[in-house]
Amino acid sequence: MSPFETKSIVTLSLLAAFVDGEKHERERAEIKRIAEGLSQADGLNLPTLYQDVLMKRVSLASVAGELKSPEARQLAYEMAVCVCDADGTQSEAERMFLADVRTSLGLDASAAAFSQKAEEIAAVPVAATSAAASVPAAPNSPDTAELDKSILNAAILNGALELLPETLSTMAIIPLQMKLVYRIGKSYGYELDSGHVKDFLATVGVGLTSQYLEQAGRKLLGGLLGKVGGGLLRGLGNQAVSSGMSFASTYALGHVAKRYYAGGRTLSTQMLKDAFSGVVKEGQSLQTQYLPAIQEKARTLDAGKVLSLVRGA
Repeated sequence: MSPFETKSIVTLSLLAAFVDGEKHERERAEIKRIAEGLSQADGLNLPTLYQDVLMKRVSLASVAGELKSPEARQLAYEMAVCVCDADGTQSEAERMFLADVRTSLGLDASAAAFSQKAEEIAAVPVAATSAAASVPAAPNSPDTAELDKSILNAAILNGALELLPETLSTMAIIPLQMKLVYRIGKSYGYELDSGHVKDFLATVGVGLTSQYLEQAGRKLLGGLLGKVGGGLLRGLGNQAVSSGMSFASTYALGHVAKRYYAGGRTLSTQMLKDAFSGVVKEGQSLQTQYLPAIQEKARTLDAGKVLSLVRGA
């Protein structure tokens, strides 16, 4: 894939991120931070792209013109779909935008089928759908050792999903994190809905759209996203991709949620942010220790069953 195609895929993803015009200012700030971080990693001037998108200096037509290969066009569309679905099912504006993307890129009906798969993942409720997925503890007095184990297992799973080359695998990380927070809250007697869980993630500093952009952007720039066949094995040795971002953020979300709900939801916004920041660093330091487990988990995952994985979590 040429540098021009990589730049165009990221630009299309940014267009998708802002198409509904409803992004909270904190999410916009996160997206800007990610654009700056990714530019440092790859030498692309992504902060300029960010400004071009916000100021409407780029168009779908101009971006589509830079995507020459069928593989780049398909990957660009898939990333745009997942960006639109990262914070929930698509709005009418997002559906219209994605229809225009399909037309501009000359994609066939299989592209619409991919969008449907992403919508199904985005629509999965946060409530556990199987008895096996629930935390084995009585409400208000959970087994903290079991909670710690479930948090670690969730972090390993999401770290493994980060290594897979498929775009839907990357998208699945967010609903799995939401389900983890839901289960922890429920174990302490709080019956949460998806709105509360999203607010909790946003409060600690985990934006849904921005997190997907960061995960997928690093995989794209690392040369893993969209690859098939031997892509996974090459990716397992790619330190830029296997940075443990998903492992660390999931680990931190779990432990901060545990602290928050165990304490009766009394922590302030700043205390939650500070706690999350500290535990992310702890998770990053643990990532090397658990990297073999993450890699082994990645080898056992079936990318074709991502929806079943999210539903059963």
